Amino acid sequence: MHIAAVLEFEEQLLPALKGLRDALQAKVNAFERIIKIGRTHLQDATPLTLGQEFSGYVTQLDYGIARVESAVPRLRLLAQGGTAVGTGLNTFKGFAEDIASEVSKMTGHKFETAPNKFEALAAHDAIVEAHGQLNTLATSLFKIAQDIRFLGSGPRCGLGELKLPENEPGSSIMPGKVNPTQCESMTMLCTQVFGNQAAVTFAGSQGNFELNVFKPVMIRNLLHSSRLLTDGMNSFRSHLVEGLEADETRIASLLKESLMLVTCLNPVIGYDMASKVAKNAHKKGTTLKESAMELKALSEEDFDKTVRPELMVAPKERK
Repeated sequence: MHIAAVLEFEEQLLPALKGLRDALQAKVNAFERIIKIGRTHLQDATPLTLGQEFSGYVTQLDYGIARVESAVPRLRLLAQGGTAVGTGLNTFKGFAEDIASEVSKMTGHKFETAPNKFEALAAHDAIVEAHGQLNTLATSLFKIAQDIRFLGSGPRCGLGELKLPENEPGSSIMPGKVNPTQCESMTMLCTQVFGNQAAVTFAGSQGNFELNVFKPVMIRNLLHSSRLLTDGMNSFRSHLVEGLEADETRIASLLKESLMLVTCLNPVIGYDMASKVAKNAHKKGTTLKESAMELKALSEEDFDKTVRPELMVAPKERK
């Protein structure tokens, strides 16, 4: 089990994960100057750059890489040589070490004999831990795919901030419709990983006395999840992320319409007046500026000096 897991992680999963991470980093660089409206609770919030938004995705995957790599050292420990219950009965001293050495030579990956064969045979916490890292990675990927899917919704009646590659233009009934199939595929395979996690967790608890006999279902689910994620990330990178574009016109339009730019007026006119300006604009369907002028909250000159989205995407300098 451990040999298969290490080879799968190091030869397949991690290269795919790092490739997707780098593709998203390229979008961070490309989108770093595009200011857009943020969203919290699915409602308009204060601005940030599209690059900043994507930098969150990159950091999630950076942590995902670190998590997967952190689980590998325990997977390098082999139970072979423990024989029936961990005592090494009917072997000779050094046999377990010889096995680990030979496996290392055959695979080109480092393996060691487990220091405690009783744990290695009766518990498979290393497999549970490793799948837990895949589960966390799937959680990150689900969030990323979900965000991109919603940001690309439209083309005219959704958010429409991102232009998704047209991999399968058209639907069975609506000509010209472009569905976010890569995002949908990613979220579905992540859902399968979540289910596999439940199976691995329960199987890992079934180490009765000196042997856990649920080994097959554990390694089956671990490899299944790893391969799903590997294939999914490779496809997501090549068929979606690399061809992703920003609709800067739509982004600018939504930014201009947002009432949450009023937040930067708080230090100038106070929270209560800023709230009145926003509510009045929303009620009457006017812009923030028009509402502020109507309520005489501040001068047009002061409004233009204060409400500047480009100054709202980072902390101010300390005075």
